Amino acid sequence: MTERDIPEGWSPARAREPDHTNRTPNIGETQAFGIPATGSTSKSVKQQTENNPEGLPIIDHHSAQTIPPSKRSRPLRRWMKSWVLWSILLALIPGSIGFIAMAMLLKLPAAPNCPSIFWPLASASVRLHCAQLAASKQTVDDLLQAIALVKQLPQNHPLRGEIDRFVEEWSRDILQLADQSFQAGDLEQAIATAQKIPQDLPAYKLVDEKIAKWESIWSKADGIYQAVQEELQQRRWQSASLLAAKLLRIDNKYWSSTKYDQVNRLIVSVREDGDKLDKADSLAKTKVVDNLLEAIKIAEAIGKDSYFYQKAQELIPLFGRKMLELAQAKMDARDADAALDIARQIPDSTKLQADVEDFISLADAQRSAWIGTVSSLETAIAQAQEIDPSRPKYNKAQDLITRWQLEIEDVARLEKARTLASQGTINDLAAAIIEAQQIPSNNPRASEARQEVGRWQAQVETIEDRPYLERAEQLALLEDINSLQAAISEASQIRRGRALYPEARKRINSWTAKVQRIQDQPYLDQARDLAQTGDLNAAINAAQTIASSGRALSGEAQAAIDDWRGQIRAKDNWKRAREVAVVGTPDALLEAIRLADKIPSSNILRLDANVAIDQWSQQLLDIARSQSSSNLSKAIETAQLIPRGTTAYNTAQEQIRNWQQLLNPQPVPQPEPLLPQSSTPEGTNL
Repeated sequence: MTERDIPEGWSPARAREPDHTNRTPNIGETQAFGIPATGSTSKSVKQQTENNPEGLPIIDHHSAQTIPPSKRSRPLRRWMKSWVLWSILLALIPGSIGFIAMAMLLKLPAAPNCPSIFWPLASASVRLHCAQLAASKQTVDDLLQAIALVKQLPQNHPLRGEIDRFVEEWSRDILQLADQSFQAGDLEQAIATAQKIPQDLPAYKLVDEKIAKWESIWSKADGIYQAVQEELQQRRWQSASLLAAKLLRIDNKYWSSTKYDQVNRLIVSVREDGDKLDKADSLAKTKVVDNLLEAIKIAEAIGKDSYFYQKAQELIPLFGRKMLELAQAKMDARDADAALDIARQIPDSTKLQADVEDFISLADAQRSAWIGTVSSLETAIAQAQEIDPSRPKYNKAQDLITRWQLEIEDVARLEKARTLASQGTINDLAAAIIEAQQIPSNNPRASEARQEVGRWQAQVETIEDRPYLERAEQLALLEDINSLQAAISEASQIRRGRALYPEARKRINSWTAKVQRIQDQPYLDQARDLAQTGDLNAAINAAQTIASSGRALSGEAQAAIDDWRGQIRAKDNWKRAREVAVVGTPDALLEAIRLADKIPSSNILRLDANVAIDQWSQQLLDIARSQSSSNLSKAIETAQLIPRGTTAYNTAQEQIRNWQQLLNPQPVPQPEPLLPQSSTPEGTNL
């Protein structure tokens, strides 16, 4: 095609654009591209001409008519023909060099005003120029706008290679901005940004790969974070720190820096708060009021941003409940003042205000009821009735009111019974017992009534039985067998279970022992007389009957028998020792010493035994000395038989040491030779 064959107003870009020459844009089109509708204010034809160097048809928006190129100025047509020729030639020059060169050759009058361009009529070069301006702002929206301006141009456009390169570059810029969002910790924003890249672009194949990588990194980091959380829940601080360190190796700035620092601060904070709660729990276990108050303060100090905040909030009412339990324990011990003091110290943070108020109200009421009078019980009922039905302790209050109403009746009966019993006669006491027994066994004061009945019954029995005991005591004063037996008979009339029965039995046992001693003493005296004459066996036989009887003198008789048997054994051992010692061998002498040493120190034979033991020890030493002349080892063995505490013991020990030295002589140390002195004249002997 030659320049003559090129129609006026034709350009390579224009040839592939819609032909707007023979039609008028409809209202929808003008509004869609920012063109005012018919009747509205529009740009002048002159302005469109200045912004339309390619010679495209110009629309008069006031008349909605197309101004054909033939009516424009002739220089413009000549410029247009030259421009077409140069555009064909420069299309062969690749890349931005061709575009720049073409722009310079054409000497465009000014850079296009991109915001005011009517894009359906804009050339590829203008689109590319405005796209580059938008892309230079490096925002996601501007980059997407840049891509949208040029990506719809035909595939055979002369600038397609340059356009594709820019579109690829801008797509990667969008991915880079998305990666920046990812690195900043906004995964959702990063994915949303990456997915804005048009799917029909070649660069879109990188989007899924990039998103998968981000999600993998994020999932790994989040897994580490969750593992740290689990370790913190188990209070394994060291393990949590080791896991947190893995975040440093995550390929994400947010996780490896910001989140890592946050996790480290969390571990320190959680550990401190965990230690505080451990201390609070330990204090609470002591069940001491001051310690429980301190535990509550510690739990209150755990802030809302703490990992253990919820746990601390759960512990506070538990600690308060423990204080209420201590207060209740004091009430159970009938120490109302201490109970109320504890309850009033329970902090409001425990959220037990209703329970505390109910406890205080009931404690005041119970304290009044403990006075035990009708008026105090009526006061207690009035106090308990102040508890509203909506309160937690309402049911307990109603139970107490029912109990106290019954107790009022019991108190009235008890007061009447005590008045009767105060007269002290059997009839009055019997009447008091009958009155108190009318209190039902399931009534509040039934236990107290039983105690009073028992006491009054004992008074009646004492009055009835005292004469028997007094007569028995009078009879026992004579202290002979007949009078003592009569006293025993009189006191035995007091039956088991009666008030004076324990006292009567004590008297009876004492008088029975006196009778037995009177009866058995002659037999024991006879046995002792036999022992004095030396007939110990006969003495033992005489006392044996008394010792085995279980009577009053049986213990004394048994002690005498044990003594006499000891004397017999001592005589036997002394006799045997002397017989064995006559043999005179070391073993015989040692056995004699052993037998003699069995004689008790309290026995008269012990003095003779001590003298004999010393003599036999000396004999052992003499034998050892005789043996030393021929056998030192045998001599040492014999000398070692001499018992400690004998007169020969120390001498024997010294002799043993001497003999041991002879058996094991120690080498005598030799003096070191003197070295010759340098000042000694040569040839002089030292």
